[in-house]
Amino acid sequence: MIKLFRISQIKLPITHGESELYSAVAATAKVKPADILQLNIIKQSIDARDKNNICYVYTVDVMFSHTPKNLFKNKKISKTPTAGYVFPHSGKAFLEHPPVIVGSGPAGLFCGLFLARAGYNPIIIERGEPANKRIETVNRFWQEGILNPCSNVQFGEGGAGTFSDGKLNTMVKDKFHRNKKVLETFVEHGAYKDILYVAKPHLGTDKLVEIVTSIRKEIESLGGQVHFNTLMKDIIFEHNEVRGIITETGGKSEEIPCEVLVLACGHSARDTFYMLNDKEVSMEAKAFAVGLRIMHPAKMINEAQYGPEGAKLLPTAPYKVTARSASKRGVYSFCMCPGGYVVNASSEDKMLAVNGMSYSDRGGDVSNSAIIVTVSPMDYGTDSVLSGVEYQRNLEKKAYKLCAGKVPVQLFGDFAANRISKEFGEFKPAIKGEYDFGNLREIFDEEISLSIIDGMKEFNKQIRDFARNDAIFAGVESRTSSPVRIIRGEDFQSNKKGLYPCGEGAGYAGGITSAAMDGIKVAESIAKRFKPF
Repeated sequence: MIKLFRISQIKLPITHGESELYSAVAATAKVKPADILQLNIIKQSIDARDKNNICYVYTVDVMFSHTPKNLFKNKKISKTPTAGYVFPHSGKAFLEHPPVIVGSGPAGLFCGLFLARAGYNPIIIERGEPANKRIETVNRFWQEGILNPCSNVQFGEGGAGTFSDGKLNTMVKDKFHRNKKVLETFVEHGAYKDILYVAKPHLGTDKLVEIVTSIRKEIESLGGQVHFNTLMKDIIFEHNEVRGIITETGGKSEEIPCEVLVLACGHSARDTFYMLNDKEVSMEAKAFAVGLRIMHPAKMINEAQYGPEGAKLLPTAPYKVTARSASKRGVYSFCMCPGGYVVNASSEDKMLAVNGMSYSDRGGDVSNSAIIVTVSPMDYGTDSVLSGVEYQRNLEKKAYKLCAGKVPVQLFGDFAANRISKEFGEFKPAIKGEYDFGNLREIFDEEISLSIIDGMKEFNKQIRDFARNDAIFAGVESRTSSPVRIIRGEDFQSNKKGLYPCGEGAGYAGGITSAAMDGIKVAESIAKRFKPF
């Protein structure tokens, strides 16, 4: 007898309580609330299309004390899917040395975690610091401008996502249930349980620090190793096969032998990209996007999305806007941070890049988002595989020079008029790191600047007052995704046997969840081939 049923499209006012959810589910199934033995929320979203009737929309799994009659005549009700994530059986090939993973961002951590759980004793190499020390280093950089090129917003335990909003939504198809497994793993390591069902889950940078530390400790408890402040300087190949890596720790070099090397180095590991190119690892330049961070009062965004009354009752509002410029370039919002901060996310000397960050409560007075324009290899100026890297660097050098290393800011009205701002309007920016006024138009060529202006005009039609003159820009947003793709085959290996490109830096992910999922995929591929220790 079927015991568990899935019921969708349960709509309730935003002021509802738990008893009202039970009553609505019971009414849909035509039973009494007392007949519900178990109710699990599978999805919760907000329908704010009608600002006078905003509601929560639920999908739930329910167990009844008995099977109601004619249950499946209601199109909202179906059997609950029973399939879940399954890690593959191990292969038979002999592995002489533990797999080595370069990078402890989401891709590297999840690859390491799943290999550790399966008995492969992985070794993770991370150029940056553990999360607790990394926070101190990053805060010192924001306060004093002292940059550690190996441990910063981009590098260190947890990767670039640690200093972000911690968004967990992804567009990646998930027929093998890896997405759900990623979310469940985060909950196992301290994330709030609501990430399992809210439509747009997020963690917040404060929770991410705790979570990535907990994941690392599990890896270590299962026989894995994590080496911090350790930079991979070189890869040893013999007959186009991986034989080991050369690392540097505190000025001392060490050779670590391995036959399996997972490259989960992140999108900012530019020195690694150059080394790989010298080693004739197959790569290609890829498209990405560049632009600026825009800041608005969180109250304004909340009321635009939910109306004045809904804004008082609902969580800080996100948004997503898209447009096409007169020059036919895509312009869109990216990595939106409700109630968050713009952060100085630089990782190289005399270069400046920004990103967005929110804490778990999203309680700041200012919301921000990247407003970015698509660029492709045709824009980079050369045919080099690494031309996108140099394109990014050129923008970051200009951004650094604008305000002598401080984050340059400018009101939108002044950006459109091509003049330096003199004072802020009705609100001030929320920025981690020193900032000053500069003309952000000087960073880009004219087509990119005009595309941003075109996009802002269109976004103003989608969100009221989005293009207000005192909206604050900060720049430059240049690290939206990797500028290269490290080519891999169906077995997840590059043209060098034993080398597994993985995650966002390799060009196969676009955020925390998709990077973690790619890490799991690579772990599966390794496990299918080799015996565990």
